[in-house]
Amino acid sequence: MVTRVWDYLPEYESERADILDAVETVFASGQLVLGQSVRSFEEEFAAYHGVRHCVGVDNGTNAVKLGLQALGVGPGDEVITVSNTAAPTVVAIDAVGAVPVFVDVRPGTYLMDVERVAAAITPRTRCLLPVHLYGQCVEMEPLERLAAEHDLVILEDCAQAHGARHHGRVAGSMGHAAAFSFYPTKVLGAYGDGGATITSDPEVERALRRLRYYGMEKTYYVVSTPGHNARLDEVQAEILRRKLRRLDRYVDGRRAVAARYAEALAGTGLVLPETAPGNEHAYYLYVVRHPRRDEILEALRGFGIQLNVSYPWPVHTMSGFAHLGHGAGSLPVTEALAGEIFSLPMYPSLPVELQDRVIAALLKVL
Repeated sequence: MVTRVWDYLPEYESERADILDAVETVFASGQLVLGQSVRSFEEEFAAYHGVRHCVGVDNGTNAVKLGLQALGVGPGDEVITVSNTAAPTVVAIDAVGAVPVFVDVRPGTYLMDVERVAAAITPRTRCLLPVHLYGQCVEMEPLERLAAEHDLVILEDCAQAHGARHHGRVAGSMGHAAAFSFYPTKVLGAYGDGGATITSDPEVERALRRLRYYGMEKTYYVVSTPGHNARLDEVQAEILRRKLRRLDRYVDGRRAVAARYAEALAGTGLVLPETAPGNEHAYYLYVVRHPRRDEILEALRGFGIQLNVSYPWPVHTMSGFAHLGHGAGSLPVTEALAGEIFSLPMYPSLPVELQDRVIAALLKVL
């Protein structure tokens, strides 16, 4: 038996009736594209985050891309973000013609080092794009002050932070807009792909709705500003509606899994996750750190345990972004983490016996 970092099948078994009813609801509705399920999910997802608007899109990458465009970020603008993230964050910046500018991360939480952001601001800076990574939030107050001082916009990347909170504020409610992914592995995951961008700004919302539907606003035939075909699927929206009602329960389940890891692995030499002050961690991933990472992963494979590394290659080291000029050594904390971090199995329906199997193997290897 192979133990993996993530598996949706235990969750599906427990929620099967509701998931299949969601599919039947859409198929029987008579409207398969941008129907009542998308509208209802948008209203309910916005309400969960305490914002006015949600626009569902087809994936998390387009949630970032359309969010940037709706905020007025375009060719030549600089967007300050991190390299310790999934490549789609930076792909979306590049796709709108903007220039990603990287700052390093903090060694304890692996989140954007906000104290480095001010020095990275130039006359071309237009946007701050903090990535709420692994299930917890970037320290937002310094970014909000900088944005106000320099007339910048903030787009939160919340792909890994559904249900996380910072000083009581839910991830996604602290910027001018926020982008979410509903890829199946996420804390709130679809049974396929999906994404959303949320905002309280009515002008940003209108721009998002145009951009996701070819640039059309009132009629299918009139393009006001060229846009995209980036609609959230009606079936996925209905499934997400059902799962949104269970989101806080999913987060509680993840925290319980994290607590068992923390108790069992204390004192082993693994650097365990650190929660930043004021944060309520949602544990999208349970990321640990060890200088002998590759040796440990190889030994675990002998026990039938296959673990992931998020992320082994910082974005600034990838050949596709070599033109940005960030050579080796430019982001020392990010680069050091890439050689030492790895993720343990983490999902709310993780069977206790599988978690115990991973813990036992780690204790033997370490």
